[in-house]
Amino acid sequence: MPKKPTQKPAPKPRQRPVLAHQVRIIGGDWKRTPLPVLDSAGLRPTPDRVRETVFNWLTHLLDGQWTGVACLDLFAGTGALGFEAASRGAARVLLVEENQAVVRQLEASRDKLHAGQITILRGDARTMAQGLQRRLTGPADLFQVIFLDPPFHAELLPAMLPLCADLLADGGLVYLEAGQALDNENLPEWLNGWQVVRADHAGMVFFHLLQRQNRPEIEA
Repeated sequence: MPKKPTQKPAPKPRQRPVLAHQVRIIGGDWKRTPLPVLDSAGLRPTPDRVRETVFNWLTHLLDGQWTGVACLDLFAGTGALGFEAASRGAARVLLVEENQAVVRQLEASRDKLHAGQITILRGDARTMAQGLQRRLTGPADLFQVIFLDPPFHAELLPAMLPLCADLLADGGLVYLEAGQALDNENLPEWLNGWQVVRADHAGMVFFHLLQRQNRPEIEA
């Protein structure tokens, strides 16, 4: 008897990333717009209360003038910080994220909002920052606001902050989350040359705005 042809197993359906929950844009043109949060290891969205406080600080220090502001988020994750800045009028927002599934979600959110001012790059934050350094041609390539929110356990802040300094425009600000409070009286050595201009905490999240001491300061 002829042998029956061997049947190949049916291909398994491609699993979509699991959505853990959502965060919402707080202000600006896209106020209340939800941003999906993937169930991905290490993805830690900045809480709404923290984002509201930080953007109140930034809006005050920028005199409410988001037009013309360029922002860089080196650990984009949900994109909540970058999308919030774009919603309020930032002219250029660059999001860097290493996780491919998270990048696809960021791209979907950008396309849904028709947010042409947002660029998304996939890659390691340190490598990307070094690449941006090498491609600097003048002040137009610098950023007025840099968001630096790496995983706490990775201890990346001492390595990343010097890279941010080279990408920051005169008088620019770095938003930094850390696992401990930072103040001007007892700054760690890796913060030499920086000044804490705003600081607060929500639970175990300590968040700060930093500015270079040897560059023109924004009046508080």
